[in-house]
Amino acid sequence: MNRLSAGLKYGTFITLLLWTLFPIYWMLVITTQESSDLFTKVSIFPRSFTLEHIVNIFVQDQYMGPLINSFIITVSSLLIVLVFGLSSAYVLGRRTFRSHYRIFKSSLMIWILLVRVLPPITFALPLYIMMNDAGLLNTKIPIIVAHVLVNLPLVIWFMMAFFYGVPGEIEESARIDGASEFMIFTKVMLPLVVPGIAAVTILSFMASWNEYLYSVIFIQSPDSFTIPLKLATLNSEQELTEWGKVAGGGLVSVLPVLLTAIFLQKHLISGLTAGAVKE
Repeated sequence: MNRLSAGLKYGTFITLLLWTLFPIYWMLVITTQESSDLFTKVSIFPRSFTLEHIVNIFVQDQYMGPLINSFIITVSSLLIVLVFGLSSAYVLGRRTFRSHYRIFKSSLMIWILLVRVLPPITFALPLYIMMNDAGLLNTKIPIIVAHVLVNLPLVIWFMMAFFYGVPGEIEESARIDGASEFMIFTKVMLPLVVPGIAAVTILSFMASWNEYLYSVIFIQSPDSFTIPLKLATLNSEQELTEWGKVAGGGLVSVLPVLLTAIFLQKHLISGLTAGAVKE
């Protein structure tokens, strides 16, 4: 019975793993095959090898520009979100508010949560009007602001639990030793919540990197395209039969998120599972 249970467990795990990784493998197979082989009998194993499709998306389709644009937008919004999100989560999670400020705190937390749960399209029109009046359309600023608007509530709510879980004795000891509030936050509290920071970093990175809605609304020039917009053009009617090029574009777009997840894997797992077991 134990062997049967173990066999079912590992069999299920392997099946789910193959189900998850197969799309990436399939993109790799299509990307590295000759165009002539892609129009013959379909095979899950490559019959040829070429880097032509990867080279074409960078040479013919100028794929490097969207990569740089997405990187700038993602990193900029991520830095803003972490700076404001971590500091806000620290204040809301650690500080005790006076009685007449508790209603304000509760209302603020509800509004923060409301911004997160509302559909992103809800904020598209107000943001468009504001950015149009400011003359900032077709720039990276509207998209960065939109990404901050969407990801900031996630960071605040996620990190509040981590800051709240730090024993108060640690903070009191640092305060007795003469540490300022800023030193307590940066030198004491942040190192203790690194798993949570890693988790919100990868989640915010993925959300910004793959975001399409605000990009298609605010970007009007091909020079400002992000990765999702560029991939949409690769799937246009003119490029419909360029399967190798489309798969190559998708494969390249996956790599930054995959490398980030691998780099933060250890902290990501501990961050996502924090609070699952009560002591």
